Formats: sequence, structure tokens, C-alpha cells
Amino acid sequence: MFGLSPSSVEPRSTSSASEASLASTNTAPSEMATPAPAQVDEAHVDGEYILVTGGLGYIGSHTTLELLKAGYNVVVIDNLSNSYSVVLHRIQMLAAKHYASSGKRVPLLRFHNIDYRCSSALKAVLDLYARPDADASSKITGVIHFAAYKAVSESIRHPLRYYSNNVGGLVDFCATLEDYGIKRLVFSSSATVYGIVPSRAPGALREELCVHQDMTYADDNGQEQTTQAGCVGITNPYGRSKWMCEAILADLAASDPSWNLVALRYFNPVGCDPSGLLGEDPKGIPNNLMPVVAKCVTGQLPELQVFGTDYESKDGTAIRDFIHVTDLARGHIAALAKSSAGKIPESFRTYNLGTGSGHTVMDVVHAMEGASGKSVAVRPVGRREGDIGASVAQARRAHGELGWSAEKTLEDAARDVCNFLAMNPEGYESL
Repeated sequence: MFGLSPSSVEPRSTSSASEASLASTNTAPSEMATPAPAQVDEAHVDGEYILVTGGLGYIGSHTTLELLKAGYNVVVIDNLSNSYSVVLHRIQMLAAKHYASSGKRVPLLRFHNIDYRCSSALKAVLDLYARPDADASSKITGVIHFAAYKAVSESIRHPLRYYSNNVGGLVDFCATLEDYGIKRLVFSSSATVYGIVPSRAPGALREELCVHQDMTYADDNGQEQTTQAGCVGITNPYGRSKWMCEAILADLAASDPSWNLVALRYFNPVGCDPSGLLGEDPKGIPNNLMPVVAKCVTGQLPELQVFGTDYESKDGTAIRDFIHVTDLARGHIAALAKSSAGKIPESFRTYNLGTGSGHTVMDVVHAMEGASGKSVAVRPVGRREGDIGASVAQARRAHGELGWSAEKTLEDAARDVCNFLAMNPEGYESL
């Protein structure tokens, strides 16, 4: 569709009890076949692991890959409800290619096809990584928790499903982790926790605007401000579920400071790995802007509906902070590393992950048009109830405390998405 042929990669079978370890290859991404037997570093075999729930999803898969590239052994659990088994094989190949070029041996990747809410299945997995020579000790030294439902419109139709999975699931999950002595967790939160704060406090959003205990701080002008604990105007069950999860983690840390809990508030993830092998391919109707624009580029949708063209922006469309998913993935690794080093200043700490710069809806359209060489038909429609004009991160806390900053641009994201579309014209399901 863009002058490239689909990838020749075939999915590897994954059963409910499946595990996978990495292999090494020097083959180019579009030519990769099943990897040869893995060259495993013996130092990794009985080493430590990071557990990633939802590790084959859009953000989870990119984070799993970046963890492997950073030298971590990884255990992924995913029930494949909104992901694909072929993603596991592609993560293996990309990590193997990375290590083949460096001459280093690869860390371990283990996959377990389970629902994180199933207590018996989760405990069976955690038993595999328990240290036999110590009580309440595990080879799993940290957890990155992605497993959650995330469609705003669906959450309005099925609120109980969202509260059960996202909130109830987290409570049971943390209780089980505690039983195994695992108390370091990086939580996938969202900028939706700010609710209508952006409309009341124009400018970049800072973490102090949504807190779980009363906080006094100095604003950008040096003036003392106080934020009361709570949320303001969250308009949907998905956003409320994320705020509730943060509140639960804050309460847990307050009750037991031996926990190390970080909540990363994402703004608008876009893009994909530049290889074209990993990307955003939601099962069902896409809810985020970039995949909808991508479907317009490929002709799967006739036009893009733009909700609101009378906002205070250069073209009248809403402004959002679009962050490349690879930058986002590396933000998780930065949080994990600082937590492991004991350099997070509180037992529970929130961080914005964004670029600090806003782009309009039409900026995204133009970026995709430029990267693809295709035109996108646009039809302006009215604003949606609850939408806000602008939401942009202030990411100074993440930069100062985690040593993390976004590096990639919107144009990078558009180019990478078009590369994924070229190699996967019908998405993962076509393979």
C-alpha cells in the first residue's frame, strides 16, 4: 500500500501454559523467519525478572521489547483479549536482532497466557519464580501493570466491567503480590485523572493538580497553592477507574511504606517501533485518534470526523500532548530503575509522561498525510460532551527525578505508523 510488501513473519503457537525464550538472528525485519535456538546468557537463567501484565498489548509490547533491550529478564502475562500471539514472536525477533548486533547474549522472555484476575492461575505462575531458599521472596523484583480495559465509550456502556477488571482486579493483584513478597509496581495510569482541571487551570498540567492527600506547593510564579485530595470532573468510568486505582495505591503505600509504587500518567501515546513489526492494532473499533486516521489513510474508513473546530487553537481543533510509544516505554524503565535504586522520594509517586508540547487534531492529520503520501478526508462535527480544548503535560518531575524526557516527534510517530501499515496492511490478524 505504501510500496512495501507485508512482513513474511508467521505467528508462533502459544498455549495457555506456553513459555518462550529469545533467539539470535541477524536477518532484516522484513525477512525474519523463526529464530534459531536461543543463545541464553547463563547468568540470566536463575536471575531476576520483571513481570509485565498485558505485555503483548500496544504499550505493553513496546515496553517488553525495551526492557529486554535494557538487559532485563521479562515475564509476560496476557490473556490475549486485546492482543495477538504473533506479537510475542516479533518481540523475540527484534530483541534477538538487537543483541546480535551488539554481540551480547539475550535476556530471558517468558510468556504465560492467563488472565491476571484469575488468582489460581496467577499464583501458579508466581510459584515458578519463587526462591526455594527464602520465605516470601521472589525472583520477580518488579511489576509493570498494563492489564486494564481502556476504551472510554465502552466504559460508559459497561461500567461494572471496567470497575471489576481495572479496580477490583488491581486490589486482588496487589494482595497476591504481597503474599509473594513483591512490592515494587509501576502502574499504567492516564491523564484522564485530571478530569476538567485543564479547562480550569490553563497551561501544562502538573502532577500537583491531582493528588491523593492535601498538598501545598509553589506554582510557576512562586505563589503558594493548595490542592485538596480528590478528583475534579472525571467524565467517564474509565478515567474514574484509573483515579480509583491511584487512590488505592496511595492508601497502600501510606499503610505500608515498604511498598514502592509509581503511577505513570500517560497523555496520548502514538507511533510504534520503527521496524514496522510492532504497532497499534486494537481488536474492535479504535478509540484513539492515530489509529482512526490510519484507517482513513488505508481506505478502511471514508473520512475522519473531527469533533469540534471552534477551540482556541491555530486551526480550531483540540490540542493534545502526543507521545511516541517508544519514549513512553522507556519512561517505564526509568521509573523502574529509580525505584529499584531507592531514588523515588515517596512510597507512592505520580509522574506525567508527555512531551510538554501540544499538537492539534489537524497536526496529526497533516503528519500522517505527509508520511503516507495520502490525503485524509475530514468532516467537522460538533464537540462531544465532556471534551476539553487542550491537555498538555508538564513533565519536569519525570525529567528531574527519573532522568527521562521524550525524544521522538509527531513526525517520527507518523512515519513509524505508516511503516507498520505497509508491513501489516490488514493488521496482525492477516498473518
